[in-house]
Amino acid sequence: MKDDKAYLEHIIEAIDTIEGYIAGMDYEAFKNNKMAVDAVIRELAVVGEAANNLSQEFVEKNPGLPFRDAIDMRNFLIHEYFGINIRLVWETAKDDLPELKKFIEKIS
Repeated sequence: MKDDKAYLEHIIEAIDTIEGYIAGMDYEAFKNNKMAVDAVIRELAVVGEAANNLSQEFVEKNPGLPFRDAIDMRNFLIHEYFGINIRLVWETAKDDLPELKKFIEKIS
């Protein structure tokens, strides 16, 4: 469980970083800012990698957390770079990550 705490901290840190990158942006500004898009994609990969390293015991005890979604997103971002849907990246950053952050903070 000690390692799980560290991985959860990495996830929170990556989400905080993403929130900073996109603060004050709308979708149009985001999609036209290659640096922001690339930076958010990198941090989403961190979220997925950290989620992938959580213990099976922790995942089973917290079925409400979308760990599989985070891992699948990471795999897609890393292996299908040229097929990335920028709208999906934006929606994940704006809609899904804040909810994940709240859930992790609640259980930590």
